[in-house]
Amino acid sequence: MHTDIVDLREFYLSPLGRLAEHSISMALSSVWSPLPDERLVGLGYAPPYLDRFRADTERTFAFMPAGQGAVNWPLGEPSSTALVFDEELPLPDASIDRVLMVHSLEFTESPRETLMEMWRILAPGGRLVIVAPNRRGVWARFDHTPFGAGRPYSRGQLMSLLREANFTPGATSEALLFPPSRSRALLKARQGFERLGRVLWPVFSGVIIVEAHKRLYQGLPVAERASRRVFVPVLAPHGVPTTRMPHTPRQTP
Repeated sequence: MHTDIVDLREFYLSPLGRLAEHSISMALSSVWSPLPDERLVGLGYAPPYLDRFRADTERTFAFMPAGQGAVNWPLGEPSSTALVFDEELPLPDASIDRVLMVHSLEFTESPRETLMEMWRILAPGGRLVIVAPNRRGVWARFDHTPFGAGRPYSRGQLMSLLREANFTPGATSEALLFPPSRSRALLKARQGFERLGRVLWPVFSGVIIVEAHKRLYQGLPVAERASRRVFVPVLAPHGVPTTRMPHTPRQTP
């Protein structure tokens, strides 16, 4: 089950959420190689991070899963948000240069199919960046942050999933090396925890960040499948069932 959009937005507006955003953004910068005029898609709840990178892009979209909900982004500008199903994105093949998945992979019904969809929309040489909760980390054990929901991953599990979906894993990083506490004293000591954590306990980070490249030299098996989604207009009248027979006018001989 996805974390609700209201809870995600409130978390990133809180003191703990702002520090978490800063920690993850710094780790993203270490694996984020700028591409000229790139087309960027954020899948999940990525607006806090897209704000930092979209200035160098040709265009940027925020795709939010239907189970999570969506908010308008960017604020005060024409909306670049779309409500989507992560296994069936409304994009043509090879149309995007980079995809950033945050609060996404841990909630998908089928991680492999979702990654295959990322492969489909990425252009040759395109890059996928995943931010996923670390199953060894403390943050995955507390439910007062969105990183404690969904399915956490180890580094090895992420690498295996990426290779199965025809990606080549590249640079990795860690973030959230401080405890997920609301205590002001602990939050003030965040930078010290981050510095020590990168040396002493990097395997226990709150999230794992992995960059992967779209692999082209290996073919992918194509299996036709019917969509599992059923679209029903919410406001369409459905009528009332009745057992009465329709009236048929009598015919005279």
